[in-house]
Amino acid sequence: MSPFRWDVLLVGFVLAVPVLALGLRGDLTTEEMMTRVPWCLAAGWGVVALLRAVTTPRPTAAKPAQRPAPTPAPVHTEGEPSPTD
Repeated sequence: MSPFRWDVLLVGFVLAVPVLALGLRGDLTTEEMMTRVPWCLAAGWGVVALLRAVTTPRPTAAKPAQRPAPTPAPVHTEGEPSPTD
C-alpha cells in the first residue's frame, strides 16, 4: 500500500492538525514542527493499514464437493426373476 494514497494523506493531515496548531501558536519552532509532520504521515499510514486489515473479510474455505447419495440396491423377492438371470 502506497503511503501517498488519498486516504493515508487525509488521515495524516488530520493527525498533523494539532502539530500545525502548536506551530502556529508558537509552542513549536518551524524546525520542530517540520520534523514531526512526517511522523504524522507515517502514523496515518499505520492507521489506514490497520483499518484495512481489520475490515477486509476473511477468505472462506471452499467447501468440498458433496458426493451424490448412493442409490439403494434393488430388493429381490421370491418368485421374481433376479436382474442377473
